[in-house]
Parts: sequence; C-alpha cells; structure tokens
Amino acid sequence: MTTIVLFHHAQGLTPGISELGRKIGGRGHVVHTPDYFEGRTFDNILEGYAYVQERGFDSYDQWAEQKVAELPTDAVYIGVSLGVRAAQRLAQTRSGARGAILIEACLPPDEFGTQWPDEVPVQIHGAQDDPLFALEGDLQAAQALIEAHAATDLHTYPGDKHLFCDSSLPGYDAEATDLLVERVRSFVSRV
Repeated sequence: MTTIVLFHHAQGLTPGISELGRKIGGRGHVVHTPDYFEGRTFDNILEGYAYVQERGFDSYDQWAEQKVAELPTDAVYIGVSLGVRAAQRLAQTRSGARGAILIEACLPPDEFGTQWPDEVPVQIHGAQDDPLFALEGDLQAAQALIEAHAATDLHTYPGDKHLFCDSSLPGYDAEATDLLVERVRSFVSRV
C-alpha cells in the first residue's frame, strides 16, 4: 500500500479531482486530496489562479508542507496543473519521496533550487495540443527534466483540452483519463 498525495488544479478540489483520486487509489493505496481552497471552487482557471496569487505562492508552498508534515515521507506526489507546483516541489525537496506524477503541467527542473533526486522517478502527462501545457513552456520543461533525469517518462494524449482528466469539467476526455489512470497505477505499483 502506497501513500499518495493528490494536489488539485486552480479550479479547486472539484468532484472530478476527487473521482480521479478514487480511481488512482482503487488498488488499496491511500490517497490524500488536500484542499487549498477550503471547499471553494472557481468557474475557471483564471479566477482560481488569481486567488492563489492574492495569497502568494509562498503561502501555497507552506500550506503544502503543512498538509504532508504528518504523512509518511515515502509518498508519491501527484499534481494536476496548479497542483504540480506542490507535487514537484515536495518530490524534489522532501527526503524519502517515492515518485512524482505531474499532470498537465511541469516546472523547470531547477525551479526549486535543487536538482531532481536520482532516486525519485517522474511521470508527466499532458494533452499534446493543450495551449497551457504545450505552448506555455511546460512541455519544454518536461523535455528538460527528461534530459536531466533518466527516470522520467512523458506521456502525451491527443487533444487540446486543459484539465482533460477532471470529469466534472467540460474538457473531460474519458478515454485519455482511463489511459492516464492505467499508467499512473502502473507507476505507483513499481515505486
């Protein structure tokens, strides 16, 4: 049994993200889905992102640290879009991480002032024509991470929708999400 921490995207801890957590944890893993917005959700990404900016990214980083402080250190960290910031940061800086799964976003490997730990494998997922993933630097950051860290897998999916793995949002792609969940479960079973 693996401890998994799933960080939500900028629209909040939506029913679709909760469902994704249940699907990923369906094989007996314990999935934690902390809620940075404390029950609040946003109609679009820009509103949620503005809320995070108001509170500050330092506050977001501190919140993520607090949410995992009492969890086992040998966790797998998963982030969806905005949540990638917390997942990637913790996987890179919290000793004992078993792996990171970065969905629909990726930050440069040097974002947190440290190299990616050799012992922490990474899996990255995104829609190949998603403007927020493919055209705003995330895909390039993923490719840089692949070059810097051999234990990195990149999976792209057909389509141009952001948040395609959230069944409660209009861009949901059931087929791509099923494949993503299968790949995530396989990754978690190996680490």
